[in-house]
Amino acid sequence: MRRVRKVGLIGWGAIGRVVGTALAERRVEGAELVCIVDNRPLGGAAPAPQLSFEEALERCDLIVEAAGQGVVREWGERVLTSGTDLLIASTGALTDERLAKRLLDAGPGRVSFTGGAVGGLDLLQAAVALGPLDKVRLTTTKLPSTLEQPWMDEELLGRMRTADAPVEVMSGTARDVPVKFPRSTNVAASVALAVGNLDAVRVRVVADPAAHHTRHVVEASGAHGNYRFEVAHLPDPDNPATSQVVPYAVLRSLAALAGRTGAIL
Repeated sequence: MRRVRKVGLIGWGAIGRVVGTALAERRVEGAELVCIVDNRPLGGAAPAPQLSFEEALERCDLIVEAAGQGVVREWGERVLTSGTDLLIASTGALTDERLAKRLLDAGPGRVSFTGGAVGGLDLLQAAVALGPLDKVRLTTTKLPSTLEQPWMDEELLGRMRTADAPVEVMSGTARDVPVKFPRSTNVAASVALAVGNLDAVRVRVVADPAAHHTRHVVEASGAHGNYRFEVAHLPDPDNPATSQVVPYAVLRSLAALAGRTGAIL
């Protein structure tokens, strides 16, 4: 018989609530929600015991991170060296190459990443294996209010808040942009993970007052082909900085780690 993965969920926010509820309702075959780790008292809102991080490591063989890049930095390596597997939703943390190397080298636990709100990453990985890509571009468009950051000056904030047309907020590489938008641009880091090069991915972040859907456009080309993926998602009503589809991407990844048959890999 296939073993049941004992899952500890870190984070009970917009992503964690959907993932945890689905696990508690046994909607992911081969996975059982054992506990939730969160820095706020959840009381009766949680469908599983709320435990400390150390207790979760003792009881679980798979930890799902759904709480932000800080958790990956603080606890990711400890999860893996304890022998527990780790599924990361906040891929933006991997723009720190030293952290990424430590996580990839750590064990005996295994680290995996969810693609989140963007598709086509499997095909990009296959294309890079065939030969180098000479262009990779990502354009992310969101509502201005979801992109406001403490480092922005009054001039930029004013342009965003009064815009009646799209405004470019930042452009750079996948190394630079996720650091500036830690809750909004995990997609940039995910594309870079697929390509294998943070500096090869050029990223534009656009604020659009008419962006009722969050939009990501990935364009890539090389000697062997041209690729273009465009997705448009409704923002999560509780956390507009993330898309509604993201927790379901986490659940898809969980199902694959739990050994679901018939999965597209």
